[in-house]
Amino acid sequence: MSQANYASPRFPDDIGGAALYAKVAWRIMPILFIGYIVAYLDRVNVGFAKLQMMADLHFSDAVYGLGSGIFFVGYFLFEVPSNIILHKVGARRWICRVLVVWGFVSALTAFVHTPWQFYGARAILGIAEAGFFPGMVLYLTYWFPSQRRARMMALLMAGNPVSGIIGGPLSGFIMERFAGGYGLAGWQWLFITEAAPAIVLGFLILFYLNDRVADAHWLSDSEKAELSAEIGAEAGSKTHNTIGSVFVSARVWLMCAILFGIIMGSYAIGFWQPTIIEQTGVNDPFDIGLLTMPPYTLALISMIVVGRHADSTRERRWHVVCPVLLAACGFILCTQAGASTTIAMAGLIMAVVGIVTALPMFWSLPTSFLGGSAAAAGIALINCTGNLAGFVSPTVIGFLKSYTGTLNSGLFLVTACLVGAALLIVFLVPAKLVNH
Repeated sequence: MSQANYASPRFPDDIGGAALYAKVAWRIMPILFIGYIVAYLDRVNVGFAKLQMMADLHFSDAVYGLGSGIFFVGYFLFEVPSNIILHKVGARRWICRVLVVWGFVSALTAFVHTPWQFYGARAILGIAEAGFFPGMVLYLTYWFPSQRRARMMALLMAGNPVSGIIGGPLSGFIMERFAGGYGLAGWQWLFITEAAPAIVLGFLILFYLNDRVADAHWLSDSEKAELSAEIGAEAGSKTHNTIGSVFVSARVWLMCAILFGIIMGSYAIGFWQPTIIEQTGVNDPFDIGLLTMPPYTLALISMIVVGRHADSTRERRWHVVCPVLLAACGFILCTQAGASTTIAMAGLIMAVVGIVTALPMFWSLPTSFLGGSAAAAGIALINCTGNLAGFVSPTVIGFLKSYTGTLNSGLFLVTACLVGAALLIVFLVPAKLVNH
């Protein structure tokens, strides 16, 4: 369809515009949401596998921490190329490739026996998954303007708490009930069974998603015109539009540093939450799984409410800062729990709610000034650099726990990183850059 036939875009907040974007959201958000659940589950189920795997394979906390974190080395190296390829070849094919390959690699993790095999499986898993999350963030910029994107990011990243709500009890159930089946341990069945959905979903995405608005057969010509006009008009206002501008931008590197601090907290939860609960005297894997549900349930509610409020007020910075500081307070409380499950759970609720709420709000910051090919490269660069914390967090905490015998020193380090991220936003991110 020619540009001359495009209708003028409606005012973003009118009834017709809201109905159109709701139609788009109902079409693409459910499958992206499920994809994020599967991704996060496969990335952090090693935290539950640890409860049995370490004894079976005679791994130390340091080996576990390094193996958990080394995932992010391959993730870091291949993130930017992966997102640029997605931008060129289309989301359907590339996201399918990502899901199918990582599903097979995750399943094969069940058969590691030595630390080096564990490290290798985790590193290859990181390479396989590289590009998935930033690819979805980039994909949303093809369909939603910035004033609607915080809500969509909150819906997408609701997959994080939902994976915690269902993943904890599911992982505990698999490890407890499947143990010994066909000669495999419970933790081995955990890796195998939780990998299967990624493979199935990959092929579903190949046939279900559309790469761009122009390809959407489920939209009328006038609806395509309206979406294209509004998103195209916004693209012209971006300050970063070329790949080269990304790598020399102080703003982009500032975003990398902020995300690094937040991710330090995210993976302290993802990889060590079961251990924090176990240290208070809860030993049954299924019971530990059940206790992970309340923090993620409250986090799911919080991120949706805060996402709506951020869009309605057009304020971004404090919607990131306040949850980050709440998480910092939660980690401090966890260090004071001792044998008290109640105190540990209170701290974990604060930490999980804060981190899970802050992450989707963070992504409204860089996407406010990145456009075109710069969005593909910039989103990937910020995500992969920030996610280096996924290597640092479990690795350092694991070594500190092996050295000191407690998680407290690692949790204090995570708290400092979160406070640092909040201060960077307050003092270095201009409100006029991101509040729109």
